[in-house]
Amino acid sequence: MSAAADRLGRVLNLVPYLLARPGIRIDDAAADLGVSPAELRDDLQLLWVCGLPGYGPGDLIDMSLDGDTVTITYDAGIDRPLRLTPDEGLALMVALRTLAETPGLAQRDAVERALAKIEAATGEAADSVGRVAVRGPYAGDRAAEIRGALDRGRALRIRYYTAGRDATTDRVVDPMRLLTAGAWTYLEAWCRHADAVRLFRLDRIDELTELAEPAAPPPQARPADLRSGPFRPTPDQPLVTLRIDRGARWITEYYPCEAVRHEPDGRWRVSLRASDLSWARRLVLGLGPDVEVVGPPELVSAVAEDARAALAAYGIAPDD
Repeated sequence: MSAAADRLGRVLNLVPYLLARPGIRIDDAAADLGVSPAELRDDLQLLWVCGLPGYGPGDLIDMSLDGDTVTITYDAGIDRPLRLTPDEGLALMVALRTLAETPGLAQRDAVERALAKIEAATGEAADSVGRVAVRGPYAGDRAAEIRGALDRGRALRIRYYTAGRDATTDRVVDPMRLLTAGAWTYLEAWCRHADAVRLFRLDRIDELTELAEPAAPPPQARPADLRSGPFRPTPDQPLVTLRIDRGARWITEYYPCEAVRHEPDGRWRVSLRASDLSWARRLVLGLGPDVEVVGPPELVSAVAEDARAALAAYGIAPDD
């Protein structure tokens, strides 16, 4: 993959390079570009069939190969080295700053060096990026506070919103590590309230206070295996079965499903484990007309009751 990327960058800049050096010897050009003469000839063969969309004879790059020299005779508009626009440079700098703040990043120094080079090359655009608030799924401020507590070996008091129960609780936790799973960053810690290891999504930590007492996870506290994601379904959790239309198919990619079956009417029959039925109820209500609940019966009843209450609020009689 890296070889293909290197070649792409070389080919993109080859035309302006050759335009500035008509009649250059292939051996000299290869030495300048850090490739062998044979590789450069392969690149020239590729350029010969590149051009603007339409790809008629007048749109393709043309060149003259005279023995061991080459001259571009038609550039198809590729007459300058590739440059980032200000918007592209700003987007790239924001992305790199986001990446640099990601917990657990192995080569943060390489990202910071790349960022420094781009900032130096973009001039005024670099000033703009400093005014952009980068707030990714890792919750950068929280990550910095938690990294500090981990470095100092301190316990934390947190106020945490649990989406599955739609409830906020206060807990004292012993931090173990910061990690990224999927699109989110988590604090893995021993929760003294649950007396177990728990994952806390950083964007759901409403308040955080570092305590004076040391963090002391007990010997049985073990890091979780997150290779299959932070949610680990178990057989004792309720199995929810839904029939979904096209607009709700995204849930089969977002949530781990035990079964997905295509039905003759074009809908999908999906089965997945839920942490609890309150979470499943909110998921179903959020999907609206794109979903029909098949089971379990208590979820069917709860969603039907919520639907009747919503209709009543608008003065509409339910269609039984």
